[in-house]
Amino acid sequence: MTKQEFLTALRERLCGLPKQDVEERLGFYSEMIDDRIEDGCTEEEAVLAIGSVDGIAAQIIADIPLTKIAKESIRPKKHFKAWEIVLLALGSPIWLSLAIAAAAVILSLYVVLWSVIISVWSVFAALVACAFGGIAAGAIFAVNGNGIAGGAVIGAGLICAGVSVFLFFGCCAATKGILLLTKQIALGLKKCFVRKESV
Repeated sequence: MTKQEFLTALRERLCGLPKQDVEERLGFYSEMIDDRIEDGCTEEEAVLAIGSVDGIAAQIIADIPLTKIAKESIRPKKHFKAWEIVLLALGSPIWLSLAIAAAAVILSLYVVLWSVIISVWSVFAALVACAFGGIAAGAIFAVNGNGIAGGAVIGAGLICAGVSVFLFFGCCAATKGILLLTKQIALGLKKCFVRKESV
């Protein structure tokens, strides 16, 4: 792939992003290719060393804030006619309420996911507290001459400590999963605003 083919393909994949950001990124990659060519690479080797167009485009989209992408996408490309404005105004009770309902459902699902994570971490904290409390209470019972009750309470505390160790790894994995899901959702929303150029 030549430098020009690379830049053209990258421009197509970034269609819908703010023009200034697209031009900055294209200038950056053009300069990067030129630097590699000056270092002795062929044009094809320089382009190949940079990486795939899809990977670079995905990284650029991920780096640009969603609000900036949405603002560029929502900006009207043409002026609305009077009848189009009237139809939008008359239909707003329907499409606006549906849009608000959809946003509320998505937000509530996201909040529920994080509520589950917070609840699991709370159970972990309670198990750790029970472990320390059980061992301390069992030691107090044993010192006061009630060895059987003390041994039972210490055993319960050790069981809580063991369960909390397993739960800790589960909590970490679940939290990482939710963070990854959040990142993927944000990237998916950004890609919704980025349109392919019609050929």
